[in-house]
Amino acid sequence: MIHEDQDEFPLGRHFGLVALTGIAGAAAAALYLPVLWWLSRHLGPEAWAARPLTHLVLLCGAGAAVALIGRLAGPSGSVELLVDNIHVRGGVEGARELRALIPASLICIASGGGMGPEAPLVQTTGTIAGRIADAFGLAAVDKRVLTITGMAAGFTALFGAPVGAAIFALEILHRGGLEYQEALMPAVIGSLCGYAAFVVLTGLGLSPTWSFTAVAALRPADLAWAALAGVAAAAVAAAFAAAHHALSGLFSHLPAWTRPILGGLGLGLLALASPYALTFGEGQLGGLLSVAPVASFFAVAALAKFCGTTLTVSSGWKGGFIIPLFFIGACLGRLAHVAFPQTNEIVLMAA
Repeated sequence: MIHEDQDEFPLGRHFGLVALTGIAGAAAAALYLPVLWWLSRHLGPEAWAARPLTHLVLLCGAGAAVALIGRLAGPSGSVELLVDNIHVRGGVEGARELRALIPASLICIASGGGMGPEAPLVQTTGTIAGRIADAFGLAAVDKRVLTITGMAAGFTALFGAPVGAAIFALEILHRGGLEYQEALMPAVIGSLCGYAAFVVLTGLGLSPTWSFTAVAALRPADLAWAALAGVAAAAVAAAFAAAHHALSGLFSHLPAWTRPILGGLGLGLLALASPYALTFGEGQLGGLLSVAPVASFFAVAALAKFCGTTLTVSSGWKGGFIIPLFFIGACLGRLAHVAFPQTNEIVLMAA
């Protein structure tokens, strides 16, 4: 569904602001991500692989740090709140939430929480874009476009796909399809500017994050299998939402400061059963692609990530669940190929 009632965004007049928004988002990502990777090397599960019980204590400490940050710096907001503000005000007013969001998310993700940097980064770049719009006195409808551009720049820095990031930034705002179509071109331009700036600032190359096997010749039947995989993935996403809702309801009966600590304890215990309960899965996915096709392995890895991510988000830890769901989908795609060897494995994983 395309929304038709918005005024046209004056791209020519605000081109400089669009480019500035993309570059500012790239600069924020270029600061945030290296700090995250450095902390991960010292706090993450790989650093403590020989001492899992020590890492369990560290996870509890990370939860305590999150609770303390929330107490001292106030609420950290969320992407959901940012989206609500985009609809109502065009974007957020102020950047107070970032004082808590940035340190809390760094601790949560780096220590091995089952969520990724996509949500904190996009919330940060969207908030920065809103501040730029306020600084230049933009009306709410134009501020909305600039905020979406900032969100797209955040996705671009993380995924390296400017056009896809621009479309994704628009899609997450609505359940009914792509709206605010007047923001599409500004988002694409801002993403491209942001991507160029991020490459310059970080020296990022063009090599792929993961190495997939060569895709075999596609057949008409692959389209049907992809559709079935998509339906199955939607069912998994619905199960994730239901599990999150149920577990959040249980945590709501506990004092707020105890929730992240108990979340850390639960993550540590899950990790004793399977290391795939920890982290958001980007680093683990490379190994998943090279292991022998054993159905039980993929099933356990997917279930562990499902449980770890559900516990992470429900207990008040900070991060995003898009990349963990990618990991679960890849596991289930390989699992389906083991069950149905005549299928195209890459098609199932991608779908």
